[in-house]
Amino acid sequence: MGILEDAARGIEGRAREFYEFVMPPADVIEEEGGIRVLVDMPGFERERISLSLHGRVLRVRAERDVPEGAVTSQRPARLDKEVRLPPGGSLDEDAIGSARYADGVLDLLLPVSDDARQIPVG
Repeated sequence: MGILEDAARGIEGRAREFYEFVMPPADVIEEEGGIRVLVDMPGFERERISLSLHGRVLRVRAERDVPEGAVTSQRPARLDKEVRLPPGGSLDEDAIGSARYADGVLDLLLPVSDDARQIPVG
């Protein structure tokens, strides 16, 4: 293997690591009754995507197999994205159902309640 091929593989590996760290792009939309989160993540199987919510941080993880014998692969093999949710209202974690994943886009609606807990002053 020549110097150029070695350099190309090195650049490809770094590009994938950068993508996995920075991407995928995500939109956070405040709408009536909740916060919608849309995450672009084409090429992953629904069964290999996991979501968790810790306070106001949504964590999206996914993995895929890189095809054996692939000469180049610029799509990420794994994602680990934290999406910070906007302040305001309280997230109703018990009301969160399931997310949809279609056409490479993850779509999750997080219900928000405006009910603030009253604190008595004694």
